Amino acid sequence: MIRLLAFLIVVFALGLGFAWLADRPGDMVVTFNGYQYQVSLMVAAVAVVAVVAAVMIVWWLIKSLWNSPYTISRYFRVRRRDRGYQALSTGMIAAGAGDGALARKKTKEAAKLIRSDQEPLIHLLEAQASLLEGDHEGARQKFESMLDDPEMRLLGLRGLYLEAERLGDRNAARHYAGRAAAVAPQLAWAAESTLEELTARGDWDGALKLVDAQKSTRQIERDAANRRRAVLLTAKAQSLADSDPAAARTAAIEANRLQPDFAPAAVAAAAALFRQNDVRKGSKILEAAWKAEPHPEIAELYTHARPGDAVLDRLNRAKKLQEMKKNHAESSMTVARAALDAQDFSTARREAEAAIRMDRREGAYLLLADIEEAETGDQGKVRQLLSKAVRAPRDPAWVADGVVSERWAPVSPVTGRLDAFEWRAPMERLGQLIDSHDEPDAPAVAIEAPGRPERPVEVIDHAAPGDEATGKDAESREDHVAPVTAAAFAAVPADAEAVEPAEELARLPDDPGVDPDDEAEKSTRRFRLF
Repeated sequence: MIRLLAFLIVVFALGLGFAWLADRPGDMVVTFNGYQYQVSLMVAAVAVVAVVAAVMIVWWLIKSLWNSPYTISRYFRVRRRDRGYQALSTGMIAAGAGDGALARKKTKEAAKLIRSDQEPLIHLLEAQASLLEGDHEGARQKFESMLDDPEMRLLGLRGLYLEAERLGDRNAARHYAGRAAAVAPQLAWAAESTLEELTARGDWDGALKLVDAQKSTRQIERDAANRRRAVLLTAKAQSLADSDPAAARTAAIEANRLQPDFAPAAVAAAAALFRQNDVRKGSKILEAAWKAEPHPEIAELYTHARPGDAVLDRLNRAKKLQEMKKNHAESSMTVARAALDAQDFSTARREAEAAIRMDRREGAYLLLADIEEAETGDQGKVRQLLSKAVRAPRDPAWVADGVVSERWAPVSPVTGRLDAFEWRAPMERLGQLIDSHDEPDAPAVAIEAPGRPERPVEVIDHAAPGDEATGKDAESREDHVAPVTAAAFAAVPADAEAVEPAEELARLPDDPGVDPDDEAEKSTRRFRLF
């Protein structure tokens, strides 16, 4: 557009110039070699313009003839290059579509038309064609040859990394990823694999430097970088807790500053402060984390912050946590545990039942079973609570890649992924549970005492005669084992004959039974499933 405008301006200027000369008549006299030439000014101007134009045309013709060999060779060279790029483009599309034969054909065609040192994509197309043909050894050799070219080095490392991953050689894959991350930390695949390697061998400082490099290159967002730094600093604090308490404290406090609601960081920071007798600051950290999200590890460390405290003091500290987070199952569970230790059974029972109403889970039933055994020793009620615990949802735990752990870990033990553990209720349960609502009841097993004749078993049916619906329900519950109650004992006739127990009783899967030797003594052990 600018060139067209300039051309129009020049033409307009020439027109104005010729019009100006036409309006001012005059003659031009030229004497040359004894001759005198006289022409008008307008004719002289036209002649000058014509001469200049002729000179320019003659110069262009001479220049074109002089440069014609180069022009012709350049034309054929450009045409050859265009054909080569067309073949390269078709080959890349064929490689992406999985057509190995066409990709190999276009690779050879492009290599003939374009020099491989001028176009690195030919090496990539050749390696892709080898992979499609199943020639992995040839592809690896091509990727290794790329390492000598600075422009192709990252591409070669990427190819070797993928081949090592395909072969399952994690060490080789992490080696290539480490070389790529050292050159370009903004590469996600290289940085993630290198981060897994550093965390696997416990090099927390190196992992922190890599996370800082990722943050500086804006590969990850600021919040994600802070989360990773908090996880790494927490892991560093845990590893240095015994060898270097001062460094562990610094790392844990920084982790807690980055993620105040991250329970492992708060626990690590508070534990480090408690070791140095700074109970006040450590308690504040735990209280802030508890307000964000109650966690049993926080409650355990908070109630036992001072080892010399009496059980009533620990109960008061548990109640203080409950005041900070009211109407929460974890708060009630914390108070119930502390009350059980303090032998305050009424408070423990009340809080455990409140926890069950807010969040029905196995830990609450197990705690209630502990309270029942410690207070009354009623094994029937204890078994009933244990049966409910088996059928209740599991307590939250640290879960990562199908692995359930009691303690938090910075990486997954299966994949090595950083920050893989999540605090949630596991979806699976160890062993097959018997649920009377989902599966048919197990058939009753008749156990007879040796040496006694068979005796018919009389079933007491409280259903009204003629009631078919009740009869069907009774028939469906024919094999169901009901707990023994006082009403059942009252229904036994007075002249009934006592039956001696068998020498070796077979117990149902959900009936842990009671050892006769342990039945007399009241054990205060805590129950725990799995």
